[in-house]
Amino acid sequence: MNVENSGDPPNRGPSDFSLAEFQQLIRRMYHEKDAARGIDGTFMWLAEEFGELAAALRGGSPAEQREEFADVLAWLATIANVAEIDLTEAIQTKYGSGCPGCGRLVCNCCDAEKP
Repeated sequence: MNVENSGDPPNRGPSDFSLAEFQQLIRRMYHEKDAARGIDGTFMWLAEEFGELAAALRGGSPAEQREEFADVLAWLATIANVAEIDLTEAIQTKYGSGCPGCGRLVCNCCDAEKP
């Protein structure tokens, strides 16, 4: 049975997912609903997840924190899909050669600067 068309999640461990595979998984699961909601509505869900992550980091258990990190990443992939942005390409372009500020693999930017 082809997992891509079965509706079942792939049978693999979390360390086996690449960012590209995760973004495609999110696309397969949610893209029709996400595209109908649009970028503005999807961004609001992402913003809500940031708040839930902040709360979990302040007082949640490690399991709650993991869940909220996963939710933020899923909603980020969702909005990238709606905007037709390949996250792997975006990350490689911006960070693949080192820090965007100083160009080094170990950032040497002043702490007051945003790299």
